[in-house]
Amino acid sequence: MTFFLSCVGLLILGYCTYGLFVEKVFGIDEARKTPCLVKEDGVDYISMPTWKVFFIQLLDIAGLGPIFGPILGALYGPSALLWIVVGCIFGGAVHDYFSGMLSVRSGGKSIPEVVGDIMGMPARQALRIFSIILLLLVGVVFILGPAKLLSNLTGLNVQLLIGSIFLYYFTATILPIDKIIGRLYPLFGALLIFMTVGIMGGLIYHGYEILPNLDFGANTHPGDKAIWPLLFITLSCGAISGFHSTQSPLMARCINNENKGRQVFYGSMIMEGIIALIWTTVGLSFYTGPEAMNSVIASGSPAAVVNEACNTLLGPLGGFLAILGVVILPISSGDTAFRSTRLIIAETFKMDQSKAAKRLMIAVPLFIVAFLITQVDFKIIWRYFGWSNQMLSMLVLWSAAIYLAKKGKFHWICSLPAAFMTAVDAAFILQAKIGFGLPALPSNIASVAMAIASLVLFVVYVRPAEIVWEKGASEGVVCN
Repeated sequence: MTFFLSCVGLLILGYCTYGLFVEKVFGIDEARKTPCLVKEDGVDYISMPTWKVFFIQLLDIAGLGPIFGPILGALYGPSALLWIVVGCIFGGAVHDYFSGMLSVRSGGKSIPEVVGDIMGMPARQALRIFSIILLLLVGVVFILGPAKLLSNLTGLNVQLLIGSIFLYYFTATILPIDKIIGRLYPLFGALLIFMTVGIMGGLIYHGYEILPNLDFGANTHPGDKAIWPLLFITLSCGAISGFHSTQSPLMARCINNENKGRQVFYGSMIMEGIIALIWTTVGLSFYTGPEAMNSVIASGSPAAVVNEACNTLLGPLGGFLAILGVVILPISSGDTAFRSTRLIIAETFKMDQSKAAKRLMIAVPLFIVAFLITQVDFKIIWRYFGWSNQMLSMLVLWSAAIYLAKKGKFHWICSLPAAFMTAVDAAFILQAKIGFGLPALPSNIASVAMAIASLVLFVVYVRPAEIVWEKGASEGVVCN
């Protein structure tokens, strides 16, 4: 229990100290008008209270990732807890902060446009394609996952539930952000808090030994899968996740002062890290060993672990509410995944979104494609999502590092985690069956070499320079 509380304490301390340092390096300007004050349109650019923006951001980023990912990560042993703490403070929260604040500075642009303004048109086009594919995968994952959980909870047909979730997503994607998302998310947040606190309280109440195995040198994965790089791909949300960069611009269009950025973007990632810590702890404490948990996962995906743990620890009613809270997480990320996709496509083709008809022109074919993807096996979707998700986090961190270097600021807060994620992504794709299928040792050596080379090239070639946004900066065209 002491180690768990220490991990939570470190995350909170990271927010209060390192988060403040990151904010100082970025250099907020409280006098600068934010996009919602300059470009208010009643649909996507709407000023909202900070507490509401925080909850929406948290629920946007905290889908199934900080639950399913930590459950799968727990198979590797307690090293998963260390990755959550270190990854969240120095990687994920920094990534989320910059993806949000750079969007604020560029007038609320989506992440492909932000990256393109910093790195050039080739990067813009690559990120447009990459982000749309990733968001479609996320949206589909967050349809199938909650549908299975709801089916276990209610006994309703999975296909019926998939259709119902599709309908909700479609509605939330085209309506103004304050009509459904802005009104429901505070209630969803209350369910999330109940689930998070309740599941940990249930472990303690029922007398489970908290984290009985703290052998950090051991890899306990039943399939003998290597910690490097698989843990860092599997356990993304809760540590660092590229998906978050596609969500942060949604709230960059709604915060009314730059001094709210640390609370909304850095703070929500810290909260997600705490959620991930709890579910990793459940995986390491509720079951007698990784083999027992792995057998449950094999019988019904991580959703079966959620169902079993909630009902056992909280009883029928508590379990029902806790599982409902878990269902809310992916649904509240799935709707904004599709909303982000709509906005990225709209920005790409310069389509005004203030008219409902224009929103429908994008949303209808988008959901047809998403439906076709749901016919693919969930495990295949998740494998591709994991790698593409971390590739996006790497690209966003490099973009933030370039931004800081061009501004003559302390870029290491972004360039070092960017180099680390370069090594992770390279090692995975070199070794994985969905990649090149190479042996582990040469792949790992090559991945580290690629990361070091990327960092050296970055330090040598990136020099201070003026960054000019193409259009739509909140004040003028030059990012100050």
